Amino acid sequence: MTVRAAVAGASGYAGGEILRLLVSHPEVEIGAVTAHSSAGRRLGDVQPHLAAVADRVLVETSAEALRGHDVVFLALPHGRSAALARQLEPGTLVVDCGADFRLREAEDWQRFYGSPHAGTWPYGLPELPGARDELKGTDRIAVPGCYPTAVTLALYPAFLAGLVEPEAVVVAASGTSGAGRVAKPHLVGSEVMGSMTPYGVGGGHRHTPELTQNLSRVAGEHVTVSFTPTLAPMPRGILATCSARLRPGRTAETGTGTGTGSSTDTGSSTSTSTSTRTTPDDSSAPDDMNALEQAVRSAYETAYADEPFVRLLPPGTWPSTAAVLGSNTAQIQVTVDPVARRLVCVSAIDNLTKGTAGGAVQSMNIALGLPEGAGLPMNGVAP
Repeated sequence: MTVRAAVAGASGYAGGEILRLLVSHPEVEIGAVTAHSSAGRRLGDVQPHLAAVADRVLVETSAEALRGHDVVFLALPHGRSAALARQLEPGTLVVDCGADFRLREAEDWQRFYGSPHAGTWPYGLPELPGARDELKGTDRIAVPGCYPTAVTLALYPAFLAGLVEPEAVVVAASGTSGAGRVAKPHLVGSEVMGSMTPYGVGGGHRHTPELTQNLSRVAGEHVTVSFTPTLAPMPRGILATCSARLRPGRTAETGTGTGTGSSTDTGSSTSTSTSTRTTPDDSSAPDDMNALEQAVRSAYETAYADEPFVRLLPPGTWPSTAAVLGSNTAQIQVTVDPVARRLVCVSAIDNLTKGTAGGAVQSMNIALGLPEGAGLPMNGVAP
């Protein structure tokens, strides 16, 4: 099976990363590569690392240029995908790497993006319970944001198992490529090198409603998320430190997860997961905390036992962005803070690979019935 794929926004970081993965995909033939301000230029002039397609010429992004392909990847600024997607023929798999179709609630979209809500597509985070069923055979996919990918993978097993209260605190550091390729004064080398800065503080970051949506869906109740992103002096990568208060006490009872097991509200599929559940208890004895820690570890081992692109690290080993550079792999580590009685989970991903392009290609593979790992690197690049 040969799939002909077009990439809109091929001159940007996300578009370039999609192409890097597609040139190594055994089932994909690259069709049109499009851009806006760079239209008419050689791809190799703006993406010099893509030697295999360096002589391709970027054409203006339009529905006409994108029609006739089996798959169209949209790596466009937020708010630009919806109008273009409406002009593409039914049956074409459209994979949107922007935010246009990620959110279920129109109010959330309008509050954070300030324009009419375009709708909701199946959510391209295959590791979420039920997500693969929704992706199979679909012709529309909304790729998650990079921060929501890292944070959801870090926390969802704990919420699915009912081990934590419905609140989370997240502090995550991202490389500068997460801000896109457009020149911005605060992203020049002299501003970034040797410095870390927060932004979107106090619930102002656009990924906040997506985080709330994902975790609430899995938990089966509304989850509040306090999210503080920071800019780190590195080109790519996300390190997310996430915590949530443990529910007091634990029994050996085995129950059914309260979440629907689906990350999008399409009504097409639901699932449940058998997990260790917690019950209220005022005990704070060491054996109680030991039991909780064992329950936490067990929940994560169960969630990720068969996931090829999520690696739960051995106890005492912590994720690093360097270890996942250029790979579609997420590293996860989880522990319990016995004094604060909080679960602490740290995740590391490459924001351009697993956080964007890798998630897009992985979801495409599932939608088209291809091997899920086709074209996707599991190993990072070092040093």
